[in-house]
Amino acid sequence: MTQRQPNILLFVTDDHGQWASGPYGNEEVVTPNLDRLAESGVVMENAFTPTPVCSAARASLLTGLTPSQHGVHDYIAMAFDRGPWLAGERTLPQLLQEAGFRTGLAGKWHAGNEDEPAPGFDFWFGVGSAYPLLHEGKRDFCNQGRMEAFCGYTDEIIAGQATRFVEEDDERPFFLLVGPTATHGPWSGHPERLVSLYRDATFGDIPVGESYAFGKQALESLSVDRGREREAQAQYYAAVSHVDEIVGRLLEAVDRAGKLSDTLVVYTSDHGLNCGHHGIWGKGNGTRPLNMVEESIRVPMILKWPGALRAGMRCRELVDHLDLFQTLAAAGQAKLPPGGDYAGRSMLPLFVEQKGGASWREVQFGEYGTVRMARTRRYKLVQRHTGGPDELFDLEADPRECHNLISSSSHRAVRSELSCLIETRFSRYSRPGKSGKLGTELPKYNMTEAWRD
Repeated sequence: MTQRQPNILLFVTDDHGQWASGPYGNEEVVTPNLDRLAESGVVMENAFTPTPVCSAARASLLTGLTPSQHGVHDYIAMAFDRGPWLAGERTLPQLLQEAGFRTGLAGKWHAGNEDEPAPGFDFWFGVGSAYPLLHEGKRDFCNQGRMEAFCGYTDEIIAGQATRFVEEDDERPFFLLVGPTATHGPWSGHPERLVSLYRDATFGDIPVGESYAFGKQALESLSVDRGREREAQAQYYAAVSHVDEIVGRLLEAVDRAGKLSDTLVVYTSDHGLNCGHHGIWGKGNGTRPLNMVEESIRVPMILKWPGALRAGMRCRELVDHLDLFQTLAAAGQAKLPPGGDYAGRSMLPLFVEQKGGASWREVQFGEYGTVRMARTRRYKLVQRHTGGPDELFDLEADPRECHNLISSSSHRAVRSELSCLIETRFSRYSRPGKSGKLGTELPKYNMTEAWRD
């Protein structure tokens, strides 16, 4: 592995499901820039979010900590913002800034108040939490601590400010977090030139006729007109293509600045999304009880680093944002806080041919408030505290997660083993007063927390 400090360009999209991109096999969505990024970089085929909801997932990526360590367990509504949620934590931008990086944010932050720059950033262009898709000159953006008005599509405004950061004349390596918003609902109002590409699409990558057998619909899942699902799907695909254009625009800006060959580019999303999969629209909170279906927890994760990562590589290891935090810290030669109890590992050894993969973990964990999950390549156990209902799926025999085996006597040993793994995992990676098992004892994040229903 090369030892130089690269620039780091990190895209964290909002609600972009892994399934909805060309590099992961979608045959209809148009994503030429992500396709090129994958062809010239590394695709993590089994990448997951630590938690299928916005603020908690972003807090985990920023800190390298589980929600039960940093204490953010749901999306943060501005009305409930009680100050810096990550106060006392050492975030990735802070660590990289200390390592000599010039640091910037352009787009969605959503780990607390976007209206003031967070610690660790030299440049800040934050999108307010109640962002519209199309802006009409209202004061919706925090530009270096000043609220300013802009016109146009949110993600195009974000791209313009990100370009401004990239083009600054500065010899230091840069870290830029770009947070596009387009793929978040409501799924309407996207550029007609892109929506029209999909009006006659088959949407063959979305299973039809599915229903969610383990609860009821909630939040976003109740907002979609089920008689017009095809239009919502066309809008979502258009949003993905719009984000893809933003990725291309930023890569061109870095190239014009003469920095692309020295830049580690990462594309990921905070969590996945269902667009009718399982009969659900939304992510983990699209149902009650909260769900951990594959479409909610799987995220795209593509990395390109010229000269350091082999082009066209595809890795099957189970990875998540906690590992991505470690990877970016290692690439940037950042010094982690002494005694930090991190669950993730740097993925860099995986990219060295025939090294690192043999000792990689075979279990992926997740949580969302009072819900916890352990997932092997074959089985997935979902536990809900207290009192369930719990679920056990055989993903090999039942990839659509239709048949709950929790009461199956022949799967008792599997259930017990995964339950023990969950207990061991969260006994280590939880902090007093911050565990998701606290439920209603946790601070309020919004008005729709499932554990308060």
